[in-house]
Amino acid sequence: MENSKVSLKIDVLVAEIGSTTTVVNAFHDINTNNPIFLGQGQAPTTVFEGGDVRNGLSGAIKDLANKLSVDDIKYNDMFATSSAAGGLKMTVHGLVYDMTVKAAKEAALGAGAVIRQITSGRIKRTDLNKIKEINPNIILIAGGVDYGERDTAIYNAEMIASMNLGIPVIYAGNVENQEEIRLIFEDTNYKLYITENVYPKIDLLNIEPTRRIIQSVFEEHITTAPGMKYIKEMVNENITPTPGAVMEASKLLYKNIGDLLTLDVGGATTDVHSVTDGSDYINKILVNPEPTAKRSVEGDLGVYVNMKNIVEIIGKENLQSELSIDIDAVIENYPPIPKSKEEILFVERLTKEAVVKAMLRHSGKIRNIYGTTGKVKIAEGKDLTEVRYIVGTGGALTRLPSRIEILDNMLKYNKNNELLFPKEKQRY
Repeated sequence: MENSKVSLKIDVLVAEIGSTTTVVNAFHDINTNNPIFLGQGQAPTTVFEGGDVRNGLSGAIKDLANKLSVDDIKYNDMFATSSAAGGLKMTVHGLVYDMTVKAAKEAALGAGAVIRQITSGRIKRTDLNKIKEINPNIILIAGGVDYGERDTAIYNAEMIASMNLGIPVIYAGNVENQEEIRLIFEDTNYKLYITENVYPKIDLLNIEPTRRIIQSVFEEHITTAPGMKYIKEMVNENITPTPGAVMEASKLLYKNIGDLLTLDVGGATTDVHSVTDGSDYINKILVNPEPTAKRSVEGDLGVYVNMKNIVEIIGKENLQSELSIDIDAVIENYPPIPKSKEEILFVERLTKEAVVKAMLRHSGKIRNIYGTTGKVKIAEGKDLTEVRYIVGTGGALTRLPSRIEILDNMLKYNKNNELLFPKEKQRY
């Protein structure tokens, strides 16, 4: 007589369908004061091999069932995030690079987008050609503070409208232009969204309304990955872009524990999310405003899809002598999830480099400038000096044996205190 199957019923299953790996997390007693995390399963996503994202999800659920010693898992609710459709490609067009363009860029990045083109001022013919080549999922137009300069955003809207690309356009510029923008796109095949100005006044960022619209538009795009439309039918809420979900989680955590930094090292990119207002001193000498919640994405710093970029940064010979392993052999047979000792050593070194490089790009710095009154200190970029907690996420920083050492190593790169890095040893 065959043994009957053992099935486990849980409250919530959360799936993260990444570019390299699909991960599922199981939770129970979610509506009580003591929710329980039951376990995690993972499997290769398979979409890059021409596969269906359902294969990766099915494999991850099977892995979770094996770890929980059951044959089958059933759930009341399922939620999902994804970057498997290649992410959310955007182009951003504003007036002045350090003002409206920067504000629009922060809104797009914070929503989880991959920005493929940024322009400031009037769009040129070469810019239009680039937009066609990129074939973005969303175009974001900004420009001018409220009741300020109008012509640039109107001109850019007219140029973009003339291409009839049939993709969503978000206008988040001078409020005085809104009716004009509606008329420009009225008889086109674009879907137009109009929201509040991302830069309504000098030195004031207003990025949340635009972030929310970008994330809602993402839901329409993400179904283009093979099998994703079926997963969309399985989940209770919208499928959100993974970087946007990480940012939202970081903001929620900030409300409970205070200033924090989240590092997400993935197969295709390394993302840094910081939620902090910075110190009063740095804010007084800061050249341009920074958002409380900031994301930067480094598209060249993935430890699987973009692994060769990091190898090039470090140098193959340096890796060879440092790790004492056959680098060419490891690269040739490199799997999405490292298993052998050599593979783990290799990906740990790549992760170490990715974390340092991403932090150097995300963090602000102090500079000295010289004027008629002598030397003056100014600050540029994001101030992380008040950060007290660092969160590591993504496969590399949650599973590698040396993950804590990798995060500790990052803080050693500010010997002269010129970078606006966290000031002291953190809690991970």
